[in-house]
Amino acid sequence: MNPQLEEFIIFCLKRNGREWPSIYDEMANVAGRRLFKGMGHSELKQLGLSLSLSNIDKLKRQVEQIISERDEL
Repeated sequence: MNPQLEEFIIFCLKRNGREWPSIYDEMANVAGRRLFKGMGHSELKQLGLSLSLSNIDKLKRQVEQIISERDEL
């Protein structure tokens, strides 16, 4: 996974915890308001992270991977 995407997911997890779907809502909010390094939906998608509902299973796996790798979150 792209290191910037990992940072984005960690940023969102630290802001709003680990519960799904609230973490999804937080990720959409952060991207929509460009709160993480000025990155929005299109920049995140270019790096390989889509917040599209049609991509929700992949996104959930990415988040779960980050959580499992970092017990402190």
